[in-house]
Amino acid sequence: MVSVVGVQFKKAGKIYYFDPDGAVIERGTKVIVETARGIEFGEAVIGNREVEEKDIIAPLKKVLRIAGDEDIKQVEENREKEKDAFNICLQKIRDHHLEMKLIDVEYTFDRNKVLFYFTADGRVDFRELVKDLASIFKTRIELRQIGVRDEAKMLGGLGICGHSLCCATFLGEFEPVSIKMAKEQNLSLNPSKISGTCGRLMCCLKYEQDAYEDALKKIPKISAIVSTPGGQGVVVDVSLLKETVKVKMDKDNENVLQVYPVSDIKVIKDVENRQDDVNLDDLKHLEDN
Repeated sequence: MVSVVGVQFKKAGKIYYFDPDGAVIERGTKVIVETARGIEFGEAVIGNREVEEKDIIAPLKKVLRIAGDEDIKQVEENREKEKDAFNICLQKIRDHHLEMKLIDVEYTFDRNKVLFYFTADGRVDFRELVKDLASIFKTRIELRQIGVRDEAKMLGGLGICGHSLCCATFLGEFEPVSIKMAKEQNLSLNPSKISGTCGRLMCCLKYEQDAYEDALKKIPKISAIVSTPGGQGVVVDVSLLKETVKVKMDKDNENVLQVYPVSDIKVIKDVENRQDDVNLDDLKHLEDN
């Protein structure tokens, strides 16, 4: 077992394990740690705990110290510098006529590097821009191209549910979301109905997918022939969450619709998956590649 603390550098950011180096660090404590890109300021979101060696990437970087007033003051100064750097970079992008959208600027804690995050439709030759920025800030410059999901995570906003975006509030990492999930959850395959603010499939499609997959194993497909307490019929509709099926009964040459729990029916003849009215390939651009 290895003693670790979990540190987060941004709200809803990924949690990284660090070696507490013998210190007792409680959740919520601000700390200074050594990272691959230099000395950084973060918050311990997981206090001291023991984890299996297989759950860490050795060797662990150490927590250098618990952050003091001077450290917190430097972080605040860095935030002010980031605002100025954003405006300067924005102007330089215009001067160089570059097709790129600046999203965010971040100083490392020790100010050894300034990172500029941007989006663009394709590759951007920003070599001259980097030279300009380096001459102004007199430090290392890194321009990092990000995707539309990362842009939404950084900028935040409201989803169609009316709540703050999941990615900006609690999702540490993005999980793959596919059109198949929307189809299996019986959602409209209209892009405007299943896309988030970022233009990609909504992250929340992933939340209930396991429950839908379990339900699909129990429920017959539409058009399957089933035996029910009221006789034989054909499935015309299903409710995955309620685990019920609507069956068209053939009684005295009259079509009668009855709803039965899945537990009360038995499949006589199932059907193959039917061809979708919507070509799923046309919706692949909504998936995050």
